[in-house]
Amino acid sequence: MRLGIHPQYHKVLYVDPAAGVEWVGYSTRSAKETKEVDGVELPVVRLEISSHSHPFWTGKARTLDAEGRIDRFKRRYARQDGGGQGSGKKGKKAKDKADQAPPADKA
Repeated sequence: MRLGIHPQYHKVLYVDPAAGVEWVGYSTRSAKETKEVDGVELPVVRLEISSHSHPFWTGKARTLDAEGRIDRFKRRYARQDGGGQGSGKKGKKAKDKADQAPPADKA
């Protein structure tokens, strides 16, 4: 390993203010703020979010209601007469062709 090119790796105090949790770990980050832990002065690294406050890891994650979405889709695209799929409405091209059809010969 070459000397002088790697950052200093040292103990730090991680603080997650959202969860009110502190723990000691190692990092290359440094900080101006320090706090004494077990008789040792450690730089304090404040985190916006960690596994202690993230909704996925705390079990407070929002769950999606897949069944409700499927029911809403079926209601939105169901035919009015209750059969088949689709809305039962003719598309714009089908209406245009019906309007342009030649009149039937009366015999």
